[in-house]
Amino acid sequence: MPRIIAHLDMDAFFAAIEERDKPRIKGLPIVIGSDPKDGKGRGIVATANYKAREYGIFSATPITKAWKLSEKAKNEGKPPVVFIGGRHRHYSEVSSEIMKIIRTYAPEVEVASIDEAYLDLSFAGSYKKAIELAKKLKKEIKNKEELSASIGVGPNKLIAKIASDMQKPDGLTVIGDDNEGVCAELVEAFLEPLLIRKIPGLGPKAEIKFHKLGVKTIKDLKNLYERRIGVPREAEGFLRGKWGTALYKKARGESDSLVEEGREAKSIGEQETFPEDSLDPTFVAERMNLRVKDVIQRFEESEFKTYGSVTITVRFQGFITKTRSRTLEKPASDQKTLEFEALKLIYPFFDKRENPQHKKIRLVGVRIEKLKKGKPINKVVK
Repeated sequence: MPRIIAHLDMDAFFAAIEERDKPRIKGLPIVIGSDPKDGKGRGIVATANYKAREYGIFSATPITKAWKLSEKAKNEGKPPVVFIGGRHRHYSEVSSEIMKIIRTYAPEVEVASIDEAYLDLSFAGSYKKAIELAKKLKKEIKNKEELSASIGVGPNKLIAKIASDMQKPDGLTVIGDDNEGVCAELVEAFLEPLLIRKIPGLGPKAEIKFHKLGVKTIKDLKNLYERRIGVPREAEGFLRGKWGTALYKKARGESDSLVEEGREAKSIGEQETFPEDSLDPTFVAERMNLRVKDVIQRFEESEFKTYGSVTITVRFQGFITKTRSRTLEKPASDQKTLEFEALKLIYPFFDKRENPQHKKIRLVGVRIEKLKKGKPINKVVK
């Protein structure tokens, strides 16, 4: 029986929900993110629908740039972008309904994020039957939630995830065959022409380094690892070690990662970009505590009962970003502990310990990790 994995990814999820719920903006370019404030806003784009992407606006685009691109489009006679702050609790509720539908299609489902999930469809016994299931799943989500999803189907999670992004929106991309030899050939033919950034975990910094070596496609990457002739000594670092070995396996389309139900939530976090950069401890601490309250509210609404570590994010002027984490001596479940740990982590950023150049802070964030569904402990009545 072949191993058959599907990766489902909702299309422009947040923006699609807004478009569904507000018929007056249907068909318009939509951006979910912070307020652009006529080009003076701060923060980034969380999600852009496909119309907005035609303007050059994507996730993580600075909101000021998104506003300028919207103005440019408007001057060209195109519809301006509809900027929306977002309703994250509502998005979570919609996500829960979609995940309920997904779980009726496979015995093993791994929720990877609010808008994506892996399904182990090996039980179907063949790619033909797995494709039928994928089509039915897409149709049911469309009928019940009026939202579209793209699905990739392949012999492992890696191939399925890359495939799900190939024909968006509303796509279904299948890389595999019931004949093992043909399946291997299809995977190789699929991967080799793709740019290396399509490999999950390979970021922009690594991409720049590989480009300097003339490595742009996955085929180039495979050749580099297999040849290793003429490779500069300074480049040998990313051909060795665990990271290098894992990357070479990905370039070959190899992955033995299992679809695991228990991995559905890794963390709960919130962050905020300030209206103005600040190094005022009172102001920054107040904003951090508000984000702590938001995190605890989401935590208490979840199925989790304890958290085991706390991570903060600090972004300075110039977009330099640092994170600091602390694993708790024992799991916690209350707001007071999170406030204490978050403030303890952030206070060194007000002096030379973490901020020797005395830079002002642009953004703060807080995240809890090592979430458990066990018995709640040290609960504090607020």
